[in-house]
Amino acid sequence: MQRAPLKRAFLALAAVAVIAAPAADVGAWGATGHRLIAVAAMRSLPDEIPAFLRTTEAATEVGELTREPDRWKGGPRTHARERDTAHFIDFDDNGHVLTAAGPHIDAMPELRSEYEAALTQAGLDVDDAGYLYYALIDGWQQLVRDFAYWRVLNAAEARETDPGRRAWYAEDRRRREALLIRDLGVWSHYVGDASQPLHTSIHYNGWDRDTPNPEGFTTSRRTHGLFEGAYVRGVARLDLVESAMPEPDLGEAAIERRTARYLGQGVAQVTPFYRLERDGAFAEGDPRGGAFAVERLGAGAGELRDLIVLAWRESAGARVGWPAVAVAEVEAGTADPWDAMIGTD
Repeated sequence: MQRAPLKRAFLALAAVAVIAAPAADVGAWGATGHRLIAVAAMRSLPDEIPAFLRTTEAATEVGELTREPDRWKGGPRTHARERDTAHFIDFDDNGHVLTAAGPHIDAMPELRSEYEAALTQAGLDVDDAGYLYYALIDGWQQLVRDFAYWRVLNAAEARETDPGRRAWYAEDRRRREALLIRDLGVWSHYVGDASQPLHTSIHYNGWDRDTPNPEGFTTSRRTHGLFEGAYVRGVARLDLVESAMPEPDLGEAAIERRTARYLGQGVAQVTPFYRLERDGAFAEGDPRGGAFAVERLGAGAGELRDLIVLAWRESAGARVGWPAVAVAEVEAGTADPWDAMIGTD
């Protein structure tokens, strides 16, 4: 069942010879799929999100930056170990990581270090298992921090009467905006990964040969790359993805529960994917395969949109800087954030 360490990093290379597509276009959804998810999400952000993110330029920038985690692949071992296994997490058919001995999707350890310790105790390896769950949570929590700092800087700039301090706040706000777009772009890649069912399953590249296969699904090791690369590029368009996005769902705000739910939705689509593949739905001109791909891209874009909104709302209650200041107090004009922002050493 277990793959060789970091095998995901090289799936794209194996697929190139099969589909004659550039390596940059094949990966977790490929460049096309990831761009579509990110741009669709950014274009759908509601008015409560700061205006600098609701521009064509920001959508384009995030759409390009979302490709970065795939472009990092193939680096030295230390670099790759910390990044390549973030693209996936392999649950078995009952929701456990790799095997029944692994953590369950509804009871994941809080910290990644605890997760790795649990895998080791079960005789499993994170290189085989992946840690997408933690990449999603970590990136969202970073976005909350970015938003919190932006709120403080934006409010302080608007109220500051000292010209020197006001100029510094403006410069730091612009730096924060650039950093926020970068962090959002990179993290959006992993949100997109989680909407691709093969990034959430032990059946990540053909049905796992060590598990029962009563429906006769393919075991081809070309399955993964053939689907998410050239095929998606041929059937997906921005207007289709935007039409497939679900209505906003902001009811579940706890990031751990929300992440487990989102990954579970991907796992639920693994068997439907293999049924479609078996029945020829991904052949050229068959609308069933295209509809499946677009629905999954739309699901990723919808979740990314909602998580951005939830991160913005969460940031209102944060405390940032040193000595720490409450975002709400700065925005209300009852706290001076100068020392917390510039630093007192």
